[in-house]
This record gives sequence, structure tokens and C-alpha cells, in this order.
Amino acid sequence: MSFLQDGPQIGNQYAEDDMLRRWLRWRLPEQVRGNISEGLFGLGARVVGDLAQAALDAEAQPPVLNHYDPWGRRVDEIVMADGWQTLHDAAANEGIVATAYERKEGEYSRAHQFARLYLFHPSSALYSCPLAMTDGAARVIAELGDEHLRQRTLQRLTSRNPQEFWTSGQWMTEKAGGSDVSQTETVATRDGDGYLLSGAKWFSSAATADVALTLARAADREGLGLYYLETRKADGTFNGIQIDRLKDKLGTRAMPTAELTLSNTRAQLIGKHGDGVRNIAGMLNITRLYNSVCAVASMRRGLALARDYACRRTAFGRPLMEHVLHRDTLGNLEAHFQSAFHLVFHLGLLLGREETGSASDDDRLLLRLLTPVAKLYTAKLAVASASEILECFGGNGYIEDTGLPKLLRDAQVLPIWEGTTNVLSLDVHRVLQHERAKTLYLDDVQRRIAGEDVRFSAERKRIYEAVAAIRVLPHDREADARELALGLGRVYAASLLFEHANDMRHSRAAAAALELAMRRALVGLMAHDSSIVAADVLARGSA
Repeated sequence: MSFLQDGPQIGNQYAEDDMLRRWLRWRLPEQVRGNISEGLFGLGARVVGDLAQAALDAEAQPPVLNHYDPWGRRVDEIVMADGWQTLHDAAANEGIVATAYERKEGEYSRAHQFARLYLFHPSSALYSCPLAMTDGAARVIAELGDEHLRQRTLQRLTSRNPQEFWTSGQWMTEKAGGSDVSQTETVATRDGDGYLLSGAKWFSSAATADVALTLARAADREGLGLYYLETRKADGTFNGIQIDRLKDKLGTRAMPTAELTLSNTRAQLIGKHGDGVRNIAGMLNITRLYNSVCAVASMRRGLALARDYACRRTAFGRPLMEHVLHRDTLGNLEAHFQSAFHLVFHLGLLLGREETGSASDDDRLLLRLLTPVAKLYTAKLAVASASEILECFGGNGYIEDTGLPKLLRDAQVLPIWEGTTNVLSLDVHRVLQHERAKTLYLDDVQRRIAGEDVRFSAERKRIYEAVAAIRVLPHDREADARELALGLGRVYAASLLFEHANDMRHSRAAAAALELAMRRALVGLMAHDSSIVAADVLARGSA
């Protein structure tokens, strides 16, 4: 009989995720964990059940743009797969956005939401993208919208009812400028108590959204304004919007991304003229955090597949998992993943405190600094990890119908959306000009690793050395911005790994992740023999 091999198989993604469950035990009060664990378990089952099937359907039938109906009328209808609608409904009833705004868990509501998004994303066919913009729009409208806008729109953006749930777009990019929004050419003209927008949007993801936030330049004033628009009128026709074409993208193929022309599109100003960039920053902060959660979620899913396959695939007379070099590879991937996970979920705690009024000034400044840091750091790791994970499958990792190449194609967008690595590095550079930002960061890292016990003394020493290097690295030179931003991410993640391993004294995986990350993933030092043991622990998924 000829040899046949099995593909990877994964089960309930909450029950099988030691890192997520361990972090929730570590950071959340027991009562909060009790309230959310059943729902997370249920979602963990769905993402390998009906949601996985819906995502496959959405990927198999990508969006199609029909400009005209059979009778010659211009309709610009985007035809979506049934699976895309299933994912929309699931996003609503699973509360992927709503959880953060219901605030049933108080300051831990964002951490709960991050956990739900983390489980949902890898089986969402990138429906997580419109959810990111929906959450960001909800945040902006809650803070800056007038009473009428909040009453009309906010409850729909945060609804659990699929029939009521609206999604939002974020239409910023134009031909003349991507991240450089100062080149925005769309014009807003006053019309009664609202505005009419005219211009072109070059890269508009979630083109089937119900509403959008966009930037435009007032005809009679300086600067940019932030505008809210609904994509369709009461009669169902487009609100002065023409869909020119859908983008042919490397990845994220199930999600419609379009070039749009706005012609007298009715819109409402949010906030003041001239404050558009500042006002949309609240949306960008949320979407960048979503990007970071999705990065660690994709890393985790790839690892789950690779680890299971390593136990099934036999090579040279033994399962891959029995080859020390393959275990070492999986262990390195796990160390990178855990470092990224800790950084991102820590920001979920800070965001939750900010939104419930319990954050200190230091918390808010750290959140402002670390949001772009986390986005650029996790996005880079996600791409590198996806490439390595495909290699773990050999030639099958390069074959489309295994579903594995999608991991790499979809990961590649993460460093691009919501600001490239260089753009985000310059954002970090700006924050560091605040007189307290760098000192606050360094003091917080040192507080996490403080102590004189000999446990993890080598790792503590390495982090102190990294802190000393950052302390003397100039933070006022643009040429150093990228190196510094990535360094801030590595070192802060290391301090969180240290704190976790020190507190979770009976967790071999926590100790192994710290050791391996310090020796290889975070500070680039040469591996010692003992790191092989750490890699074994992480490769096998030991708790």
C-alpha cells in the first residue's frame, strides 16, 4: 500500500490554547474568568466548526463587482459569498465588538474582547478587518459624536443583533497620499445642516460597510475635517458613491477592497474643522490594536497546525516532533509568539483602564507609546512566523489547496495596513519627544524585573543591559526611529515574559518561553545548550 499522510487537525482553540488560558488566570480576577470562560469555550469550538466552514466558503467565492443590472442600470453591486454573511452574523452574536462597549467585566472588558477577537480572527476570512474599523468608529462617535449621531449609529455599531449590526469603513487613502493624509483632495461643501463630499478614495477596505468615517478638505477653510457618512440612502440607493473597481490583492481575498468615487455624498462633520487628523487618531489607535491582536492570533493558529502536523508526519523513520532540530524550530516560533502575545494583551488591560476611567496618567502615556510599538513589532513577527510555519510543512506548505499559503498571504498585509513600519516608527519618535515618555517606559520595565532572587538572574541581567542600551540611544534622531521602536517592543515584551515566569512559578512553559526568548527571539544573543531544553518544552506545548 502506498504511503498517505494526514494533514493537520486542530480542536477547540480555547481549550487547546495554554497561553491564553494561563494569561487569563494570571491577569483576570477569578469572578471575571468564571463569567467569560464558558463563552470563550463555545467560541473556541465554533472557530473550528461552523465558522471555519463559513470562512472556507468566503475564500472560495471572493467578492464580485457587478456594475450594471440586466437592464443596463448602474448598480455597483458587490456580490458576497454566503459564508461572509455568516461571519457577519457570528461577529454580532459573539459580541466581538459589543463586548468592549457593554463593559460587563469593567476594566477587564477589553481584555475579554481581545480574547474573543483572538479566537475569531484566524477563522474569519479577515472579517476582523471591518470589525476593527467598526470598533474604531464606535470609539470616535462615542467620544466626539453629537447626541443624534450617538443615538442613531452607536447602538448599531455595537449591537449583538445581526439584523441591526452595522459595520464601518475607514476611507482615508487617496492616490496622492496614503499615510500622508495632508495630500487629501476630497472636498467638503456646506449644504444646509450637513456637507456634500466629492473626491476619490483609492484603497477602501470593507467596501460593503453600512457607514464610513473619512477625511475631507472644506472648500472654505484650512485643514482637514473628519466626516461621517452612511453608504446608502433611505431608499437603498448609494449615497453619491460609485464603486470603480475591486482591488486584486495578494491576500485578504475574501474581503472587498475598492476604489471609490464620491459625488455629492451627504456627510456629517464630527468635531471641528481642522481637527480631522487628530479626531481620527482615536479610530487608528483601535484599528492598530486590532491589527496586533490579529497578528498574534495568526501566529498561534499557524503554530497549532504545525505542532499537530509534527506529530503526524514521519520522516527518516520518526515523527517530525522526535527530531530535535524540528522541536527547536517550533520552540523558537512559540517564544516569538508568546512575547508578542504578552505585549498585545497587556495593552488590552491598559485600554480597558483608560475606557473605564481607572487609568493613571502614566497608563495613558504608556498606551499611547506602546500602541504603535505593538503594531509594528507583532506585524513583523507574524510575517516571519508565517514563512517559517509554511516551511514546517515542506512542499505541502506551498500548495494552495492545503490552505497553508493563505497564512503567509494574509500575514503580509499586517505591516502595511494602519501604518507601515517606518510610519509607525516615526509616530513612536514623536511620542518620545514627550519629556516623560522614555523615562516612564524604562522605569516600568525595571519595575517588572526588580528583585534580588537568583531565579532568572541571567534573564534579568540581559534585560537590564537592554534597558541601559535604550537609555543612551538617541531618541531625537529620525534615522534611529525604526531600530528604537523595534527595540522598545522587544524589551517591553521581555519584561512581561519575565514578570509572567516569575509569578507563574509552577509553569514550565512560562519559564521556557522567557529563557528561549531572551537567548534568541528578543535580544539576539547566541543560544546556549540549555535553550534546547526550553525549545523542547515549548515545541510540545507543555503547560
